[in-house]
Amino acid sequence: MEKNSKRREALLYHAKPTPGKIQVVPTKKYATQRDLSLAYSPGVAEPCLEIVKDVNNVYKYTAKGNLVAVITNGTAVLGLGDIGPEASKPVMEGKGLLFKIFADIDVFDIEIGTKDIEEFIQTVKNIAPTFGGINLEDIKAPESFEIERRLVEELNIPVMHDDQHGTAIISSAALLNALELADKKAEEVKLVVSGAGSAAIACADLYVLLGVKIENIFMFNSKGLLTKDNPKLSELQLKYAKDSASMSLEEALNGADVFLGLSTGDIMTAQMLKGMAENPIVFAMANPDPEIDYNLAMETRKDIIMATGRSDYPNQVNNVLGFPYIFRGALDVRATTINEEMKMAAVKALALLAKESVPEQVNVAYGATKLNFGREYIIPKPFDPRLITVVAPAVAKAAIDSGVAQNPIMDWNKYEEELLDRLGNDNKMLRLMTNRAKMDPKKIVFAEADHLDVLKAAQIVWEEGIGFPILLGNKEIILELKAEIGFDADVTIIDPKTDVENERRNKFATTYWTARKRRGISFFDAQKLMRERNYFAAMMVNEGEADALVTGHSRSYPSVVKPMLQLIEKAPGASIVATTNMMMTARGPMFLSDTAINIDPTADDLAKIAIMTAKTAKMFGIEPVIAMISFSNFGSSTSENAGKVREAVSYLHKNHPEMIVDGEIQADFALNSEMLKDKFPFSKLAGKKVNTLIFPNLDAANITYKLLKELNKVDSIGPIMLGMGKPVHIFQLGASVEEMVNMATIAVIDAQEKAIKKRN
Repeated sequence: MEKNSKRREALLYHAKPTPGKIQVVPTKKYATQRDLSLAYSPGVAEPCLEIVKDVNNVYKYTAKGNLVAVITNGTAVLGLGDIGPEASKPVMEGKGLLFKIFADIDVFDIEIGTKDIEEFIQTVKNIAPTFGGINLEDIKAPESFEIERRLVEELNIPVMHDDQHGTAIISSAALLNALELADKKAEEVKLVVSGAGSAAIACADLYVLLGVKIENIFMFNSKGLLTKDNPKLSELQLKYAKDSASMSLEEALNGADVFLGLSTGDIMTAQMLKGMAENPIVFAMANPDPEIDYNLAMETRKDIIMATGRSDYPNQVNNVLGFPYIFRGALDVRATTINEEMKMAAVKALALLAKESVPEQVNVAYGATKLNFGREYIIPKPFDPRLITVVAPAVAKAAIDSGVAQNPIMDWNKYEEELLDRLGNDNKMLRLMTNRAKMDPKKIVFAEADHLDVLKAAQIVWEEGIGFPILLGNKEIILELKAEIGFDADVTIIDPKTDVENERRNKFATTYWTARKRRGISFFDAQKLMRERNYFAAMMVNEGEADALVTGHSRSYPSVVKPMLQLIEKAPGASIVATTNMMMTARGPMFLSDTAINIDPTADDLAKIAIMTAKTAKMFGIEPVIAMISFSNFGSSTSENAGKVREAVSYLHKNHPEMIVDGEIQADFALNSEMLKDKFPFSKLAGKKVNTLIFPNLDAANITYKLLKELNKVDSIGPIMLGMGKPVHIFQLGASVEEMVNMATIAVIDAQEKAIKKRN
């Protein structure tokens, strides 16, 4: 059932609410007749005439310079093989999505209905004037070699077959660092390659440029060692073929320094690994099953340095580390090609980046105390935000130095700022959070699991490995709904109202009554409350039977938050409870506080809310830059409301000088750095990108976040509870499945953080 459920979920994802994964969005105003007359006739004639005068003006007046074609004929799609151009389209759209979210590059995916090399090449050449670059994808070898070679020669824009060169570039960076750790020289190592397709050839070619000698490379296909007497080998494969008689993979691995796997799972045995040289380097990149199981390899050789194509093991060789940023750099200098110098620049940039101190945001995402260059960290992580500002400039500089750049960059500092601005255009934080939660999943109570959407959210949390759901509610209804949605996992189901739970209810009631018997609560009252799922869920967390809880989908926020405040103690040092919403905006994550609890906070409250929000931002690896929002700018009003914000800022400046916080300030000045710098250059926020807003009251905060959410379709995560001693988080009434999954993810991360603090 789980397989069928995942299949249905995948199909729904691609079909709803709009078929496909990409769309064309206008970048200019089009509201008035004047706008339309400029966009089309007659105004559009002017840029046309300028391009006639100088064809390079096409980059000035059109989207060509940021537009890449992802092109295939569907002959080698993922592990599906030759499935045809139409069936390959979902994959090509997915590649376009990756280009956009990682490097802000626009994509048209193009599926060509021919297997004829000449027809394919001619088709691409005919449409090439539309694009600034071409990414060839999922074309079977050996045709892919000839297609890429010809297009690189015959077009004056960057062309790259990512299946070949992406893996080659990333694994070459890994190899450089692995050789350093193993204290080996490229020119001296013996390399065994399992696989002789386009990726294997491209890897071997790049390894040779790193210094590995061709005579020391032993390449195998499914038939065995490549030998020159094999008439079926392509010219590129013959380069790595041997004169000598064939040998087995095990024989070749005897004494080998490096194993590169681009073939199939489990073809390398523990015995083969034992035969390799000291400090063996093993890149087992078959997916989903590596050529040798990671855990088996680790058990077999303690001195191994290993990489795979999987995200759940260290050292993932993932093409997304390369192609978005390689094309970004190539496009930004209008390179006429992607040459070997540019590829090697990407290799060296990735290798060096792995040796630098890792940003806290990356440590947070991977649940690490501190990632350090070593055997389990030889290449950067895919979520590292520095990739765009390291790899793209390296590629751009190499293009300039090698003479293929038509638009050299003069101001590299400005270029880096432009690249950083592109980082805010997606929801990377959601991926970071999910990845972090999956590193150490926790038991999480879903207090309203007999509601369909809540159960769907719990199912996703389970299937994605984010947490271990405990389902509260009517057991009969939950079982019926589980069957309906194909959620057949054996998870705990509890109905607090049934006789089965008498013992646990009485235990919880006794604990609660003991704590509150001098506050007007009788034992009978306590017993009655424990039949309510939110009270019961809160006691489960209090008593350590669950790590976290989420609730609130079917009831108003005040009615749900009440039992949490009654049963859950505040966090150590916290004197108030508040909430923040993390908004996934075009400028990056923004924290808005307090969005749900404190109606009219005092100056003291505002200062405390700012401090708690700052700590939450840091929990996600974000350095908070805080604006205390008002209708007033730095004393322009003497009203009481503006005054309390000013007083809170004064307190923070005096007692927390390390915080980047200022106000009182109007929202537009806080968010427009140029306006702020021009009018208020003295502000601590001048020249900085504000990512946290503290509002003067609940009206302002709640209205703002809901307007952003509905009018701009901004993803909202929250309200995230601040100041609570346990990980309890409350949905807004009617929250969507996606919002509930995100809140459950936050609850797991919160539980992780609280567990770390408790240990320390």
